Amino acid sequence: MSLTLDEFLPYRLSVAANVVSQRIARVYAEQYGLSTQEWRLIAVLGEDGERTQLDLVKRTRMEKVPVSRAARSLEERGLVRRATNESDARSRRLSLTAAGRRIYERVAPAALEAEAEVLAELEPSERAVLRSLLERVERTTIRALKRNP
Repeated sequence: MSLTLDEFLPYRLSVAANVVSQRIARVYAEQYGLSTQEWRLIAVLGEDGERTQLDLVKRTRMEKVPVSRAARSLEERGLVRRATNESDARSRRLSLTAAGRRIYERVAPAALEAEAEVLAELEPSERAVLRSLLERVERTTIRALKRNP
């Protein structure tokens, strides 16, 4: 048995994710100078509202250090507010400022347009199958990680 990268699922997923992310990054990177990690935090906070940094780690599946760096950067730019978590003084709760909310409201529709462009060659039924398959792969992988950390 030999490894053929073009047929190896982790490689294909990584390449596809990178290409799609690069396309969508044009929207937030060029216009607002945001990194992918910063945009992810803004997107989650825009959709979910105030969250702890640990919540953001879990939701984005990013490591703690990149989440912390992105949060600090966004706070310095006045896009995110960090406050002490009343239930755990060691933890911080993050929320979008008015400026962060404005960026979210401008970028989200443009990101959706970019996503539509990426998926344009797929039929609606194929898009649904793709999402379903990706969700199943994610769930299976998460279960495997929990069994074999």
